[in-house]
Amino acid sequence: MGETGWITAAELQRQVSPRTIGAWVSSGKLVLLRPGVYALPSAANGWRVRLAAALTRGDGVASHATALALWELIEHPPGPVHVTVELTRSARGSRGVTVHRSAGIDAERRRVGSLSVTSVERSLVDTWGRPAPLRRPDVRAAVITALRRRQGSTRELAVELARRPRLPGRSELASLVTLLAEGCQSELEIWGCLQVLRAPGMPPFVQQRPITAAGQRFFLDAAYEDVQLAVEMDGAAWHGSRSQRERDIERDALLATVGWQTLRFGFGRLTRAPEACRRDILAARAARQRLFTVR
Repeated sequence: MGETGWITAAELQRQVSPRTIGAWVSSGKLVLLRPGVYALPSAANGWRVRLAAALTRGDGVASHATALALWELIEHPPGPVHVTVELTRSARGSRGVTVHRSAGIDAERRRVGSLSVTSVERSLVDTWGRPAPLRRPDVRAAVITALRRRQGSTRELAVELARRPRLPGRSELASLVTLLAEGCQSELEIWGCLQVLRAPGMPPFVQQRPITAAGQRFFLDAAYEDVQLAVEMDGAAWHGSRSQRERDIERDALLATVGWQTLRFGFGRLTRAPEACRRDILAARAARQRLFTVR
């Protein structure tokens, strides 16, 4: 069986008789993964082994949570692997395999290594509609990660959503895609955008505004271009290290050389005191307006 841990009946019968194979299965030396495919007991529970065996016929693709795991957007959850086949195919699964049926699945076929898998956008939408045993927040995080890594696009996600008018939780996913398309790149930025920057009375701003300083190109989380005021929202996990804080200080100093002031808000302050954050932004913007007026 080599490194795969599984083998087809045809390959195995070139080496031993069907009677021997039956005896090995009865004694537990082999596990029947599905008709015509066997695995070693030590490998039978591995999701990649079950998936590879399920795809041996070539008419299915890894989908749903299994596809997200192949795209390295989640850890594969306990339970079955998920495969999707065309509507004309049987939806009968086998040991540890759940089979879905869908029209036009071949158009969504991609490759991760040697395995067929649905596109990132299709994988995200499929899993959003049927997240169990994942939680919806897990899938939401996968959506954000995929777009931040540029593994998928908001345009293609919107196209996929348009095909699924009855998708459970569709409005929530559509709102998330809109926010990501507008420039949010994390849950913290989404919170800051909705609860701070877009709150009543707050002035308009630009997200992911590119700035070049000292030959380096930066993207501002939010920018008030009329007064050259940048607002950065710093997540605890990424900006909490000493080295990252030093890089933030250097970045802010470089931005200052081209006339931009930077306000930074950490996770704790943004989420616990959004009103205070809004006051700080308005006060800094008013001061910048007075400065620009004097000029």
